[in-house]
Amino acid sequence: MARLKSVTRSSRLGPEEREAAIARLKEKELDILVVGGGIVGTGAALDAVTRGLSTGLLEARDWASGTSSRSSKLVHGGIRYLEQLDFRLVREALIERGLLLQRIAPHLVKPVRFLYPLKTRLIERFYVGAGMLLYDVFSYTGGRPPGVPHHRHLSKRQVHKAIPSLAKDTLVGGLTYYDAQVDDARYVASLARTASFYGAHVASRVKVEGFIKVGERVVGVKAHDLQTDERFEIRAKQVVNATGVWTDDTQRMVGERGTFKVRASKGIHLVVPRDRIQSAMGMIFRTEKSVLFVIPWGRHWLIGTTDTDWNLDKAHPAATAADIDYLLEHVNAVLAVPLTREDVEGVFAGLRPLLAGESDQTSKLSREHLVAHTVPGLVVIAGGKWTTYRVMAKDAIDAAVDALDGKVPPSTTQDIPLLGAEGYQAAWNKRGKIARAFDVHKVRIEHLLNRYGTLTDELLDLIRADPKLGEPLPGADDYLGAEVVYAASHEGALHLDDVLARRTRISIEAWDRGVSAAPVAAKLMGRVLEWDKARETLEVERYLQRVAAERASQEQPDDESADRVRLEAPDIVKVD
Repeated sequence: MARLKSVTRSSRLGPEEREAAIARLKEKELDILVVGGGIVGTGAALDAVTRGLSTGLLEARDWASGTSSRSSKLVHGGIRYLEQLDFRLVREALIERGLLLQRIAPHLVKPVRFLYPLKTRLIERFYVGAGMLLYDVFSYTGGRPPGVPHHRHLSKRQVHKAIPSLAKDTLVGGLTYYDAQVDDARYVASLARTASFYGAHVASRVKVEGFIKVGERVVGVKAHDLQTDERFEIRAKQVVNATGVWTDDTQRMVGERGTFKVRASKGIHLVVPRDRIQSAMGMIFRTEKSVLFVIPWGRHWLIGTTDTDWNLDKAHPAATAADIDYLLEHVNAVLAVPLTREDVEGVFAGLRPLLAGESDQTSKLSREHLVAHTVPGLVVIAGGKWTTYRVMAKDAIDAAVDALDGKVPPSTTQDIPLLGAEGYQAAWNKRGKIARAFDVHKVRIEHLLNRYGTLTDELLDLIRADPKLGEPLPGADDYLGAEVVYAASHEGALHLDDVLARRTRISIEAWDRGVSAAPVAAKLMGRVLEWDKARETLEVERYLQRVAAERASQEQPDDESADRVRLEAPDIVKVD
């Protein structure tokens, strides 16, 4: 049996911490157990534990392995929701954007500038400009500055000077405005780690296979540790179902038909090298169905997204050739030099959890969220958008707290920065000195600070102890060997896929999608996780099979064919 020890003030989320967390989950009743390790679930765990509640958090796969790692990487109010007159949602999201930028995660959330092009004169400029003004005004209503500049009007000449790649006859001018962007998967892993730091017992690769009920009341879950194949029970006064697009599946385990359903909508994104589009800012364009974003992403552009129903495998949504062609067609309509399939470096597909009613009359497909006590002891949180995760988490824990005895403090997460955020600005200001002290290029220090914040010191200590860890991974020059070791020892990565697809973004950013980096990364992870040679080989084989299946699925004409091809690659750990 694992030696029990407190992880209350440990910033590590490694194998030992996971083992200790599972031991604690088995031995005592919790106040709150959260099921689902996406952005909302990890946010709910942090909210609960920082109110002083004993808290557990389970995820069947890896942190953010579903929707939360496959978004547009934007923290934004949602310009298009203004046109839908959903002012409350826009205001709420803009307040959260400012909080994430300036207080909670300034090392992970960064301002990004966009162009909104105008195709007609005067009326469109006035109409869009009024919306942008309202967007700016809402961003100030949270009681603090928004953390980004105001919108500006640009002439046609100014637009083409800033974005030479735009075709000359596509617009008559434009407006620029700011939102923010984030590495969504890294944020979620940091959130889980922060919850653990404050005392939550968190464990990935633990699947909930059923609920424990006394009469009609849910009093816990039946859990399955997929790493060890052990099954055990966890007792909790309140269980929070935060499983996103799996909400309906989880609810069926309780035998309760919910008052709302979650519809999965597929959105895909293309990753294109930065030099393929000459632009000083991102772009947003209207399409016949939604909007098209061209988003700066380090040395790349993200182009997305689509919006289509998905009723197939939820864990591995697949992009089709038709999806890719759709995005290329729409972005090429505004570019002077069109992009081709050969320009596409990476592709990823994700599922949005959209709320749907029980009938056409009550259906309201929405990015808003709902919280419900569907049965005693079980709270369900569904819908919403990435940017407002903290509000969703607060609302879910508020509902759970209402059913607990005694007085519980209100949410405090608006004042709790993620690990690595405190002191980030000071560290950024002295990045040159840090680079000289460790004999590391300044660009490397900037890269690390914008991924780990003030925890960068821990990676630099690894490099000082083993200088070889300061070398970049093959085929992925932006990432260092130390980051792989750190992912396994401190960030809860248990498999090669966890590192290449989520702790780093090598699987979508590298031309070979991580094939060259895989053997080296597996060897580095193996040192931490005590893998033998056979295990290293299996991890690499499974990852290569994933890459091959994703590439093949992206050549298929329709969802059914793409899904079938994608599922030919087996998971490293069987979940279903």
